[in-house]
Amino acid sequence: MKYTQLGRTGLEVSRLVLGTMNFGPLTNESDSHTIMDAALAAGVNFFDTANIYGRTAGKGRTEEILGTWFAQGGDRRDKVVLATKVNAYMGDGDQAWPNHHKLSALNIRRAVEASLKRLQTDYIDLYQFHHIDRATPVEEIWQAIDTLITQGKILYAGSSNFPGWKIAQTNETAQRKGSYGLVSEQCLYNLAERRAEMEVVPAAREYGLGVLPWSPLAGGLLGGVLRKEREGTGSGGRSSGGITDPAVRAQIQSYEDLLDKHGIDPGEAALAWLLTRPGVTGPISGPRTLEQLESAVRAVDLELSDEVLASLDEIFPGPGETPEAFAW
Repeated sequence: MKYTQLGRTGLEVSRLVLGTMNFGPLTNESDSHTIMDAALAAGVNFFDTANIYGRTAGKGRTEEILGTWFAQGGDRRDKVVLATKVNAYMGDGDQAWPNHHKLSALNIRRAVEASLKRLQTDYIDLYQFHHIDRATPVEEIWQAIDTLITQGKILYAGSSNFPGWKIAQTNETAQRKGSYGLVSEQCLYNLAERRAEMEVVPAAREYGLGVLPWSPLAGGLLGGVLRKEREGTGSGGRSSGGITDPAVRAQIQSYEDLLDKHGIDPGEAALAWLLTRPGVTGPISGPRTLEQLESAVRAVDLELSDEVLASLDEIFPGPGETPEAFAW
């Protein structure tokens, strides 16, 4: 496994992040534990989750599965850089009771205590804001975060789904308050969705945030969907070849043809491409099975040639940075 520092911090993390969103709703607890053991054995030390993960298995279920894995001992917790998130509504029922979501100081305090309990740990390495909160002053958010850092309940703060201007505002406010600020941004970023390159990635690099791309395979679109469609091995929906747009279908066909020519697995190529992008710490891979984890781990050592990289840019042209992306 290869390692790098998370943004401007001294924290060393693996260049592949284990995403756990499927643990609970799609992967049972026992299999989830097996995948986490295998990830750790492969050198993956960066695990990402969120308080809301669990979906059909129940809110918080994914954190509970990580907690029972940590409880098995073997220094599991000490070996892992643990990241979770706050913002989503965690109350019972459909009625969104006030102060049970978003980023008020009250909800941050409530949410972190609940996550610590589910995770069976006394601290969280990276506590991420799952989305922006337009109503809560940034000063209030940093007051809550600084208190948690002082209490030793979290070590670093990160963002997720923040636009470039919000990254700037949040870290400029932190600097004025004497707070350390955001150290990472988790954003939607892959070959098929490169708009993060316009402002989010440049802002992250400017302020020393590590970029953690989520959905690196574009919901399975970049994982060999047309081949799986031909072989009848897809699992339904867009990710198994349900592509109705002729232009997108032709684009993905060109992508798969290119990688087939070079003998490269499409899913591994998509991850490896992200590892070549400036500012990227590591993509978040969310395996449902052990085989998917093993493929993701192989991608870390996959080196794409200049020829392949140039061809990928031709198939999936990026927008470029602003203002040049839409002006001179």
